[in-house]
Amino acid sequence: MTRRAAEVRLDSLLRTACDVIVERGLANTRTADVANAAGVSQALVFYHFATKERLLARAFAYAAEQDLARLDAVMRSAAPPLTKLKRIIKLYSPAGRSTSWAMWIDGWAESLRTPELEKVSRRLDLRWKQDLTTIIAAGVLDGTFTCADPAGAAWRINALMDGLAVQVAVHDRVITRRQLTEWVRLATAREVGLTPDQLD
Repeated sequence: MTRRAAEVRLDSLLRTACDVIVERGLANTRTADVANAAGVSQALVFYHFATKERLLARAFAYAAEQDLARLDAVMRSAAPPLTKLKRIIKLYSPAGRSTSWAMWIDGWAESLRTPELEKVSRRLDLRWKQDLTTIIAAGVLDGTFTCADPAGAAWRINALMDGLAVQVAVHDRVITRRQLTEWVRLATAREVGLTPDQLD
């Protein structure tokens, strides 16, 4: 197998592993499940990952990298802070393009027991907060936002989104995605001195 073919195969396995994890959960995902879903032998899965734990950690990291790539695209754009704020909130919310929230909730729980998963989830979590802080600070600097504590605002906005996302993902029909979107928009507007309709 050429190096390029191996890279393509590895990428495909990681994508498949993410799909299986979303469907079955981290604790219930077996290497055999990933091999079957990918149409390859279990031996090939072990060739790439050696252990089930390494497979799960690599898949979790792979999913995180996909989200971070989308986040990087927002941060690198020449859009003004208000546009970036709207984009990052949409991207992070369960209705956005972020990988299934079920996987992140599962990953956070497993991070209590698995140091490798904890490192990945911490890195992803901190990046969202750091980039949101950067956007808010830039908006304060150019006069778009009013906020005395951009870092605190970023943490509070993220905490609200995390908590509401858990409710939407875990407790069916307790709150709607529309309610989540409205509450996040209202809280974010208050944090940065805007009216909610300015975040539409």
